[in-house]
Amino acid sequence: MPGKEPGGATRTVIVTVDDDPAVSRAVARDLRRRYGERHRIVRAESGESALGALREMRLRGDRVAVIMADFRMPSMNGIEFLEQAMDVYPAARRVLLTAYADTTAAIDAINVVDLDHYLLKPWDPPEEKLYPVVDDLLDAWLATDHRPVSETKVVGHRWSARSSEVREFLARNQVPYRWYASDEPEGQGLLAAAEEDGLRLPLVITTDGNVLVEPSDQDLASGAGLATTPSARFYDLVVIGGGPAGLGAAVYGASEGLRTVLTERTATGGQAGQSSRIENYLGFPDGVSGVQLTDRAHRQANKFGAEILTACEVTSLEVSGSSRTVRFSDGSEVSAHTVILATGVSYRQLAAPGVTELTGRGIYYGSALTEAAGCKGEDVYIVGGANSAGQAAVYLARGAKSVTILVRGSSLTASMSHYLIQQIAATPGVSVRTGTEVVSAHGTDHLEQITLRDTSTGETELVDAQYLFVFIGAAPRTDWLDGVVRRDEHGFVVTGPDLAAAGQRPAGWPLDRPPYHLESSVPGVFVAGDARAESAKRVASAVGEGAMAVMLVHRYLERL
Repeated sequence: MPGKEPGGATRTVIVTVDDDPAVSRAVARDLRRRYGERHRIVRAESGESALGALREMRLRGDRVAVIMADFRMPSMNGIEFLEQAMDVYPAARRVLLTAYADTTAAIDAINVVDLDHYLLKPWDPPEEKLYPVVDDLLDAWLATDHRPVSETKVVGHRWSARSSEVREFLARNQVPYRWYASDEPEGQGLLAAAEEDGLRLPLVITTDGNVLVEPSDQDLASGAGLATTPSARFYDLVVIGGGPAGLGAAVYGASEGLRTVLTERTATGGQAGQSSRIENYLGFPDGVSGVQLTDRAHRQANKFGAEILTACEVTSLEVSGSSRTVRFSDGSEVSAHTVILATGVSYRQLAAPGVTELTGRGIYYGSALTEAAGCKGEDVYIVGGANSAGQAAVYLARGAKSVTILVRGSSLTASMSHYLIQQIAATPGVSVRTGTEVVSAHGTDHLEQITLRDTSTGETELVDAQYLFVFIGAAPRTDWLDGVVRRDEHGFVVTGPDLAAAGQRPAGWPLDRPPYHLESSVPGVFVAGDARAESAKRVASAVGEGAMAVMLVHRYLERL
């Protein structure tokens, strides 16, 4: 474990390298005598082993203040070592230990490795020949800001679709991270520390120094300490989906004593969790961001004992007697007496040439919060006329050069809340183009232009665009339920009275009673939120349905 300063912070490191074991121990001994209380002294007996130690420390986020290396070392001399060490810790102060006969080489090294000092051996007494030099070097190092980056580190290409997905995954799961472009010095330094050439990106370095190359969502979740596997095999209630409906169900289920597990394929919050500000949610007169609302609900569910699993993609639901078994893409499974389907909806894909190829490289679906920093000073276009599009426009307008909302219809009034329409009208830099659609996207490695078409005249226009955010329609994530529960022609799950004509039981319904209001065509499988046919598609109603579904779960369990 790294040493700690009295205040709890990780101690800065002084590294010394000498191939002579006796000299190596002597240098480390003298350094510890003077600096051991506030600095960690790391010694190595070869340049290769020292570089390995430096790379590990860089990945952990340790701070290295001074590196001392002997000039005459076999395989890799001190100058060669310091030259490579510069790539790992460019801000560390560099000292060469030399004999009198090597002073010319030491002077030449000042230009080669930007040497800060060279020390002649022997350095006795250290009070006169060693400590004053190191004191000055430490003072110079401390005069600049070298606070460690404690966040997860992500190295990738700006216009890489997978790099964008990784950043989105971490952001939505509220995992602090810092982004490093692979073509900039800091990113290249991290790649060198990880001994990667940058051909396999993104590269993620966790807070404990583990390196993940081209990680899957499950790798990311595990590396960030998120739960990905259930602690038991059987529960009272499995909630599938972590949006407002799913979180509401988890809170009420766990708080009322049900053994509850919630599974989420990406991140809790759903589409609402990506909203920059929700201003029509009861109890928040000044509005609340989707992240804040999600975080509070997540913590509330944990408080009552609900398990929350991330990066768990459900592939099937099987019914066997009173048991309902949920299977995941990795082959694992979990069973329960009851299931609440709260899978929500996803944005529909924009069907236009060039869009698929440039998705994640300037074209994004609901990623306004994550990509906002890159939009500063750029021309941004938003496709969609619902609340999510309006919230994104107001948020992005803070830094973008311009924000243009593209709507196929004649106005926003049919699909957007009145308060948002007023905000958009009052926000500088935001404009609305009605009767307009995107018919193609253009660019080489990233989006550069889009072609717009007037839906009434058919005229087209080519415009410059660096970013295009898509918020169109709602496609339910229910394909995996095909043949298990009844769905309507659009894929939304049919429930309760809608399953059969008034006063009649649905065909194939096995129980004497009719289905409960939120119950699907399979007894004990309930639906809440946007995935339910004829649902209100609002955050408040989704939370309410999650709570109501739990009430009906209790009613169902009482009859088992």
